[in-house]
Amino acid sequence: MRILYIQRGLAPPPKDARLEQFSFLSDAIEGDVLLPVWWKTKGEAQEELGRDSYPVCTVRNFRYHLLLAGIESGFRQRLAMLLFYVRTGRSIYREKPFDCIVTVGHSLTAFAGVILKWLTSAKLILEINGEPGRAYLFDTSLSAITRRAAAFLSVACLHFAAWCADRLRLLYPQQLSGYPLLRRVPVSVFHAFVPTSMVRPTEARERYVIFAGYPWYLKGVDILIRAFRIIAPEFPDVRLVLQGHFPDRTELERLIGGCSQIEIHMPRTYRETLDAIAHALIVALPTRTEGMGRVLVEAMAARRPCVASAVGGVPYYVRDEYNGLLVRTEDAGDLADKLRRLLTDSELRERLAENAFEFAQRNFSEKAYVEHFVTMLSQTLGR
Repeated sequence: MRILYIQRGLAPPPKDARLEQFSFLSDAIEGDVLLPVWWKTKGEAQEELGRDSYPVCTVRNFRYHLLLAGIESGFRQRLAMLLFYVRTGRSIYREKPFDCIVTVGHSLTAFAGVILKWLTSAKLILEINGEPGRAYLFDTSLSAITRRAAAFLSVACLHFAAWCADRLRLLYPQQLSGYPLLRRVPVSVFHAFVPTSMVRPTEARERYVIFAGYPWYLKGVDILIRAFRIIAPEFPDVRLVLQGHFPDRTELERLIGGCSQIEIHMPRTYRETLDAIAHALIVALPTRTEGMGRVLVEAMAARRPCVASAVGGVPYYVRDEYNGLLVRTEDAGDLADKLRRLLTDSELRERLAENAFEFAQRNFSEKAYVEHFVTMLSQTLGR
């Protein structure tokens, strides 16, 4: 089977193929990947990925086709990305036809997928990786009216793209339960790719609670800061580490209020982030909306206990009191109570961590991902 995979970007492909889903998918299928990246020049791409890696670099049976998009957002960038998806996808099809188009998301990438489906007659699968529309409701850079309009448009795009698609890939069974008009669209349900074999379980070397993610408000960093400040005097030897892309730290610094036990770390490489998770006491994700919570699976693979908001698909992956603790969304007091339990009860931490590790090995391995993905393709293509 041969596929065209359309990614939103803008993160470039990892240097280490063992962190790459297409390296593992190459055991069963082949294809091409369309990916806008945050670099602006050919030299930046080649410096990072190697000589002759732009505009196409190869990972086993897959070819990455890169677009130098930069980090700016706006209409012109989106139009350039759409034209890149359609033109490159059509050129690839003429060179060597693909059986199926898989898009990450249900807006711009999905629109490009629909156009390419019409142009090539290939089957179309949409990967829905969040709660449609909800992320816009927590975008503090937009006005209240704009947030509601953006959420409405996102849901409208979802319906249009889903009706044009041959199948949807969901992260949890109830992901689209609020949209009765989509009930007849075939679905496959399985986790996003996580390189669990690359996570090295180890004993916590330092006493810290870690958050790793972006954007900070949507992921509930403000809730975590308030919760940690409640319990910080009880645990003077425990730190809270906030790791991610925080372009404006003013509000975070105000929330921290000079608490010396809270640290803001700049983004690290994926390998460094996995190591930081593996050495933490607890992994926290007090998110306001979430499709899966990739960091939670990374924590499980690292044999670390986690605490997370019971929103979206999180309860499908974190079973309360079995492989983690769930908290009420936007409830700093409840989060503080759960953190206190974990920090004072080493037996609870160990039990949750062991259950989480076993759960991750059984359900979220690279082999399991490939099997689910290939089954999805076979069902879509009727093979």
